[in-house]
Amino acid sequence: MSRTIASFIRTVPDYPKPGILFRDVTGLLEDARGLRMAVDLIVHRYIDRGVDVVAGIEARGFIFGTAVAYELGVGFVPIRKAGKLPGEVIAIDYELEYGSDRMEMHVDAIPDGAGVLLVDDLVATGGTALAALELVRRAGGRVDDASFVIDLPELGGADRLRAEGVDVFALCAFDGA
Repeated sequence: MSRTIASFIRTVPDYPKPGILFRDVTGLLEDARGLRMAVDLIVHRYIDRGVDVVAGIEARGFIFGTAVAYELGVGFVPIRKAGKLPGEVIAIDYELEYGSDRMEMHVDAIPDGAGVLLVDDLVATGGTALAALELVRRAGGRVDDASFVIDLPELGGADRLRAEGVDVFALCAFDGA
């Protein structure tokens, strides 16, 4: 029997707080077949789409993004939480569901006009992905595509990215928050 990407993902109720259904990709990462399937599906979609650089959003976006960049034969750029990168950075403050945060990227990480594929494990409200999109654009990159393992469509993040002109691809979707 062949498995789907969704079958590797565990739902953890009430984490990190009551009422949240946390979608845990750890099972996907732990299984060599599952991880290979996820990476191959993303790579297959973008192999001939003009990707010059993959930008992964901290932290699980690093895992999937690095593997995708390797398979595509392009570089990888980490988009990190504030204070984690040495050297000169550009930064953006953004709003979360319950507060705010800051992301940074090396100022010279993206060649001007480069086609950048954003990668993360999950898109929910889209706040983090939209901030990463803005950061890459400020650096001179072009983001036509974003790829996620999981989409939570009811929270509208993928639609918010599409409204910014970004094509969104997710390997699976789950109902509910």
